[in-house]
Amino acid sequence: MTSPRITLDQWNVLVSVVESGSYSKAAERIHRSQSTLTYAIKKLESLLGVKVFELRGRKAVLTPTGELLFRRGKTLIEEAGRLEHAAAELAKGWEPQIRVAVDIVFPTWLLLRCFADFARERPETHLELYETVLGGTEEALARRSVEFAIGGTVPQGFVGDILMPIRAVCMAAPSHPLHQLGRELTLEDLRRHRHIVIRDSGEQRVRSAGWINELRWTVSNKATSIHAAGLGLGYAWYPEDSVRSELERGALKPLPLREGAEKSGTLYLVFADREAAGPGTLRLAQIIREGVARECKAQNR
Repeated sequence: MTSPRITLDQWNVLVSVVESGSYSKAAERIHRSQSTLTYAIKKLESLLGVKVFELRGRKAVLTPTGELLFRRGKTLIEEAGRLEHAAAELAKGWEPQIRVAVDIVFPTWLLLRCFADFARERPETHLELYETVLGGTEEALARRSVEFAIGGTVPQGFVGDILMPIRAVCMAAPSHPLHQLGRELTLEDLRRHRHIVIRDSGEQRVRSAGWINELRWTVSNKATSIHAAGLGLGYAWYPEDSVRSELERGALKPLPLREGAEKSGTLYLVFADREAAGPGTLRLAQIIREGVARECKAQNR
């Protein structure tokens, strides 16, 4: 295999100049002289036999080839950074801290049981849990702020394993007016009453949490939503595993909808970087998989 003619340092110079908008700002950013950066770009152009920048008026802009080189060079620099990070993490052995993002539809009691199993093996490991909703799970993976995540989608650029099916049922307190109608309910019936919605935890918040009308309350916490519904303040779709105690003591009751009473989906376990995952991360993921498999088998899912 032929050795690359362009060094990572030269690619880094190109990316820095483009992202900074000028040689002078790039020089400040990477603590190099402006003349050194200019020479590096000219050397890159000479070795590849292409023009990276061209003058338009008094401004230097990327040529079409330069744009391609910038995009590929940026990817190369980012991958080199991830490789170094992975090597550093693996050199540490068992991680002192493991960060996990879990969508709130995953049963909390089951997650905590898995955490407890892991803690019996590695009590000194600090587990940091991010309880996320919709886009928040994807953002945690994209930013590499967690080692792995459990959510309802596999973001573009990642791969994930199916963890478990999930089924949510529309519920309200037995005292709620919708239950008092004593008949099958329609979408129009629901629209006359308050929907309790849990807010997307992603910063962009471009996705709704499935609300169906303007008469709604939006909360940030699953427990708040469940408590509000139990007080008769609205209705919502809940995974049955998340409201076991409320169902057992009669605080919540499924609504007799003619259609749409249930929503089903799939939860996936997705690593931010599987190859860089340390032994603690892999063991925790294994414990969660095994715990979920046992529970699904017990419930014949």
